[in-house]
Amino acid sequence: MVEIIGIRFKANGKVYYFSPGEVKVNVGDRVVVETAKGAECGEVALAPKLVDESEIVSPLRTIIRIATPKDLKQLELNKQREKTAARICEQKVAEHNLDMKLVDVECTFDNSKLLFYFTADSRVDFRELVKDLAAIFRTRIELRQIGVRDEAKMLGGIGVCGRPFCCRTFLTEFQPVSIKMAKEQGLSLNPTKISGTCGRLMCCLKYEQDFYEVEYKNTPKVGAYVSTPQFKGFVEEVNLVTGKLRVRPERSDEAAAVFDKKDVKLIRDAKVMNEKDEIKALKKLEGK
Repeated sequence: MVEIIGIRFKANGKVYYFSPGEVKVNVGDRVVVETAKGAECGEVALAPKLVDESEIVSPLRTIIRIATPKDLKQLELNKQREKTAARICEQKVAEHNLDMKLVDVECTFDNSKLLFYFTADSRVDFRELVKDLAAIFRTRIELRQIGVRDEAKMLGGIGVCGRPFCCRTFLTEFQPVSIKMAKEQGLSLNPTKISGTCGRLMCCLKYEQDFYEVEYKNTPKVGAYVSTPQFKGFVEEVNLVTGKLRVRPERSDEAAAVFDKKDVKLIRDAKVMNEKDEIKALKKLEGK
């Protein structure tokens, strides 16, 4: 068993494992650690605990120290530098007439590098921009093109549910979301109703998908031929959440009725016909 702690470098960012060594820390403490990018200051997000050595990637880096007042001051200076860098970068982007949108700027803890995150519809030749920025800030400059989901995570906002974005508050990694999920959950395939502010499928489609997958396999589809306690007929409507089926009798002189799934016996299931053109048009919503 190995003792580890979890450290996060950005709000709602991914948690990385480190060895606490001889340093005693608590959740919420600021600590300085050595990373692949050099020394970084992060926040303890996971209290020290023992895990099996097979669960971690060796070698496990050790905490350098608990952040000092000088370290915290350096963080504040870095934030000011990031704001200045963002303003200057936007000016230079306009001067070079580049088709790109600056999203965020990150300054490494030791001031050895400035990272500029941007979005663009296509590849951007930013070589001259990098030269200008390097001449101004006299440090390493790196530009990273990100997707619209990453942009939403960085900027934040309010979703259609009226709550802050999930990716900004508690989702540390994006999960794959597909049009198939929307179909199985009986949602409208109208892009405006199943897309988030980022323009991609809403992340929350994934939350209940396991339930829908199980129920979808064990429930007659719309159009299935079934036997009910009253008659034989065809399924007109399915509610996977309540387990209710609306069945239209095969005899036209009888009215449709609603039954519990457990009271309905499947005789012949229906084939699910996908609207290929519709699905193809909506596939672009699945991308990151």
